[in-house]
Amino acid sequence: MRDPGRKSLAQLENLCKQLYETTDTTTRLQAEKALVEFTNSPDCLSKCQLLLERGSSSYSQLLAATCLTKLVSRTNNPLPLEQRIDIRNYVLNYLATRPKLATFVTQALIQLYARITKLGWFDCQKDDYVFRNAITDVTRFLQVQCIYLIQHIHIYKHTHTLTYTTHPLTKHRKIASSFRDSSLFDIFTLSCNLLKQASGKNLNLNDESQHGLLMQLLKLTHNCLNFDFIGTSTDESSDDLCTVQIPTSWRSAFLDSSTLQLFFDLYHSIPPSFSPLVLSCLVQIASVRRSLFNNAERAKFLSHLVDGVKRILENPQSLSDPNNYHEFCRLLARLKSNYQLGELVKVENYPEVIRLIANFTVTSLQHWEFAPNSVHYLLSLWQRLAASVPYVKATEPHMLETYTPEVTKAYITSRLESVHIILRDGLEDPLEDTGLVQQQLDQLSTIGRCEYEKTCALLVQLFDQSAQSYQELLQSASASPMDVAVQEGRLTWLVYIIGAVIGGRVSFASTDEQDAMDGELVCRVLQLMNLTDSRLAQAGNEKLELAMLSFFEQFRKIYIGDQVQKSSKLYRRLSEVLGLNDETMVLSVFIGKIITNLKYWGRCEPITSKTLQLLNDLSIGYPFLSYSVRKLVKLSAVQFMLNNHTSEHFSFLGINNQSNLTDMRCRTTFYTALGRLLMVDLGTRTLVGLVRDLRGIAFAFNAKTSFMMLFEWIYPSYMPILQRAIELWYHDPACTTPVLKLMAELVHNRSQRLQFDVSSPNGILLFRETSKMITMYGNRILTLGEVPKDQVYALKLKGISICFSMLKAALSGSYVNFGVFRLYGDDALDNALQTFIKLLLSIPHSDLLDYPKLSQSYYSLLEVLTQDHMNFIASLEPRVIMYILSSISEGLTALDTMVCTGCCSCLDHIVTYLFKQLSRSTKKRTTPLNQESDRFLHIMQQHPEMIQQMLSTVLNIIIFEDCRNQWSMSRPLLGLILLNEKYFSDLRNSIVNSQPPEKQQAMHLCFENLMEGIERNLLTKNRDRFTQNLSAFRREVNDSMKNSTYGVNSNDMMS
Repeated sequence: MRDPGRKSLAQLENLCKQLYETTDTTTRLQAEKALVEFTNSPDCLSKCQLLLERGSSSYSQLLAATCLTKLVSRTNNPLPLEQRIDIRNYVLNYLATRPKLATFVTQALIQLYARITKLGWFDCQKDDYVFRNAITDVTRFLQVQCIYLIQHIHIYKHTHTLTYTTHPLTKHRKIASSFRDSSLFDIFTLSCNLLKQASGKNLNLNDESQHGLLMQLLKLTHNCLNFDFIGTSTDESSDDLCTVQIPTSWRSAFLDSSTLQLFFDLYHSIPPSFSPLVLSCLVQIASVRRSLFNNAERAKFLSHLVDGVKRILENPQSLSDPNNYHEFCRLLARLKSNYQLGELVKVENYPEVIRLIANFTVTSLQHWEFAPNSVHYLLSLWQRLAASVPYVKATEPHMLETYTPEVTKAYITSRLESVHIILRDGLEDPLEDTGLVQQQLDQLSTIGRCEYEKTCALLVQLFDQSAQSYQELLQSASASPMDVAVQEGRLTWLVYIIGAVIGGRVSFASTDEQDAMDGELVCRVLQLMNLTDSRLAQAGNEKLELAMLSFFEQFRKIYIGDQVQKSSKLYRRLSEVLGLNDETMVLSVFIGKIITNLKYWGRCEPITSKTLQLLNDLSIGYPFLSYSVRKLVKLSAVQFMLNNHTSEHFSFLGINNQSNLTDMRCRTTFYTALGRLLMVDLGTRTLVGLVRDLRGIAFAFNAKTSFMMLFEWIYPSYMPILQRAIELWYHDPACTTPVLKLMAELVHNRSQRLQFDVSSPNGILLFRETSKMITMYGNRILTLGEVPKDQVYALKLKGISICFSMLKAALSGSYVNFGVFRLYGDDALDNALQTFIKLLLSIPHSDLLDYPKLSQSYYSLLEVLTQDHMNFIASLEPRVIMYILSSISEGLTALDTMVCTGCCSCLDHIVTYLFKQLSRSTKKRTTPLNQESDRFLHIMQQHPEMIQQMLSTVLNIIIFEDCRNQWSMSRPLLGLILLNEKYFSDLRNSIVNSQPPEKQQAMHLCFENLMEGIERNLLTKNRDRFTQNLSAFRREVNDSMKNSTYGVNSNDMMS
């Protein structure tokens, strides 16, 4: 095939037609191959222009637009600036002169314009940013006639969404920030003004152009409000990001009540097909950050917002449209997610509004088949309202004691009433979507605990009615299978709901009377379980069994464990009704149910899996060797499982032709639980007790003589026992935590107690054992896989934190010469450090700061590594180096002063290392830089933004925050400035220019004084001089800002 770039336009158009229209796969693949060659040909640009000018089909125009987009996006051999300007102007003129293009062609050309604008955002021509005047350029080319105005708005919409390409993420973020600051508010203002003009006229929405105009205006406004203002929304599909970070410069638009009123007026004046977009805009407006207003302004804004919601509820006709209904439910949810209950009750119309919302919620729940995915937002609103009741301090009544029982009743009764209709009409059963059911039950658990007496009374009444009817049907020989299925479905919902409300118990807010009510509900569920289990040989109901397991899981979380008071009235009620006198007897019920399920439901994977998960949870004994677990092991039923784990008793263990792969997966969970129980049975308590005793003794022995006696007794005779314990029970923190803490204590050179003779190898041998334990534990703990969030610290992070402390103590103990290891080919040091890196990379950044003990151990270790083992840090892969630098950057702003100080020290060591290596590389030396240093320099030169960000952070803390460790902050700051002199200059100018005009000269002088007398080196004398200058600088800046009418917004400076 000849080069397609030299084919005639007719041939190219024919290829496009084959690509987009033909149904023959071979023909389409050949056309695609030929067009790929065309896009890579040298004359592609000129051919694209010819296709746009002379092409007769829309497909050829689409090809031209797509090829041009690829050309302007390429990073290697990019198009010259003048050529991109010409393409930009040509595209705008093309759109202006051809209003009747196919929609997909118009979209492709608009995306081309947006791509040119974005990627050229910082390009200058004669000191002019030529691609930033989007409004001016588009207006010049597209006159404001209706059809052109639609294209005009399309361009704004696509320009500000700024599709990401292959360019670096930091560049995209920088462009987006600049676009936000320079153009976005103007576009938002323009869209609102055009909407006001449109709402003031009688639009003929039967006219396609006017219809399209209004739709595009609303989409543009929504995109402006939905912009990622601070660069944190990584998942646009998530609805959890309930706060819109509107910039302070937009305040005027939101303080003006006409902006909010505009959208409420539009909702009532335009057809329902447009209303979802209007409501989406209102959702975003209702979600603006609280700090945009002061208290009085926020109250006024909330009052207007609530009035608008009230007006919609009083005229709910448009809410019959599912899309309108869904967006309105989202709007209601934002009322509580962004405002406090104490603020809501102070709104003038609150009593009437909360009544209308309650009625709307009840009606919505009763019509369960209508827009079921929207119920989440209504339940979310009531969940947050109910959770806030204990904390509300306002004197005005919140009236939730009146309305939450109505919402709870509506949810429960509507679910029960739905059962008959679903079975009769063969509809999809909501119970089959366990994720959705669990989500709703989690929300109901909080709502139902508000006015719990009413909730419990309702559940008892409904449960007794259904249970009695069910029992009568089972005893009747003429019972209809449909009637039995209905009652089983109702009982399934009730068991799920009872489990949920019990799981919603909050220890500090519960009373003895509420525990007694829980007892009433639990007794009924256990009695029902006895009835259904007695019939399993004949028949069973899978959904009801899954509900039972959900109930058991909730009960276990709340009422099983060492923290539960055994005098609870729940246990008294269980004793009175069922004869279950204590926790041991309740545990026997749990195990009995588990064995029954495994016997009768062995071929039902959902029930088997959840049953084994319940057994697994009972066996964990988290967060320590639980007394409950030890009681569990003593039960005869557990002993039966430990001694009879065969397919004869548990069918899912069978290996035959009827087995499937899911059975094999269940076996893993089963034996994990049995393994834990077996370890408890073998007496790990003895080892744990001994290790804790030894650690107490080691902690007390601070003198060299006494400590060396203990050390020589433990090493080497008993060290293998500790290593073996870590190898066997790495997954059990009840065992590993004491062992790791003992080892950390043994390697800690407190009061110089670890002093070995000159001829003794014990220091090196001790580090070998330390390295062996860290490596063994680290490699095994990383095999745990996914750990539940609420257990991740106890099961994983706590042990890792102790390993970090252990390694830090060994590295800084001054009893080992670490150069010996590499000299003699010993890999103990490398193994320990590499394990540290593996463990570190398994921890999300957020966890490093969320857990204080982990933070302190990690940053303390990192401080030692950057001080004494910087060559190791420099040898790491780029992604690891960037992870470490990111953790330092985040730690600089930590509330824990110890963590912040440690980060400053780490940063100082890294900056000093960089500065020395950079100084060496710029001088003529006979000895070249080693490979690690050269690579580290290269990585830092490729990613200067990380060091620059930390420079901004440190300077920001010193200037704008209450800096409690100014001396520590000053040490790395000088090195950061010397490494980034141009960036520091730009930063300084930005801060100076952000001051009021009358203060700019004073601020400029402050920065001049900061660097006065400072030389370009990092010698101690120069550092001390800089620290003194910095103290004076901070005083002068604070004095200047105190006298300013407006302070500098630190967030604006950082962006």
